Amino acid sequence: MKLGMVGLPNVGKSTLFNALTNAGAESANYPFCTIEPNVGIVSVPDERLDELAKMYNPEKFTPATLEFVDIAGLVKGASKGEGLGNKFLSNIREVDAIVHVVRCFEDDNIIHVDGKIGAARDIETINLELVFSDIEIVQRRIDREKKQMKGDKSLVAEVEFLEKLLAHLEEGKSARSYPYTESELEMVKASPLLSNKPVIYAANLSEADFTG
Repeated sequence: MKLGMVGLPNVGKSTLFNALTNAGAESANYPFCTIEPNVGIVSVPDERLDELAKMYNPEKFTPATLEFVDIAGLVKGASKGEGLGNKFLSNIREVDAIVHVVRCFEDDNIIHVDGKIGAARDIETINLELVFSDIEIVQRRIDREKKQMKGDKSLVAEVEFLEKLLAHLEEGKSARSYPYTESELEMVKASPLLSNKPVIYAANLSEADFTG
């Protein structure tokens, strides 16, 4: 599985990436320290696999792995090309799921792109940029299929679904929160929507939060 680590600049993506992968990626106190995505592969410990190896003593056994991709920080307007927006979004399309790193610690020495900490606001910023990108993708697909529909009536149901999905996205809701039918799930596979990917939220806390 390929996991993309995303978030605003300076939230600790590269630090978490290094902790998980021991990769030594650069981590610095300025926006867009990461430009090209860093990639690290981590073996997943599995006691069951270890026990089977002891029982059967194979010449070789291969544990499952996770591939982490540390992606450049996103800013408001990324879906319109702000910051490293287009590059960032294309990198996200290639992953299976998103690890959304959210800054939850105060530190005057570490720059925040919006000037102050606000976890809920930061989450919404990222989510909306993914939704805005999906709106463009769905609209282009609707326009294309409406032209094709004149000679292919089987596309009528697909266009009707896409128009409902577009309305859902235009309300600022993620594609994964849309109530898909089984047939709609098949239809949406043709468009790799960013806000349809599974998300894990990783809160980056201060060390002081863990002390008594």
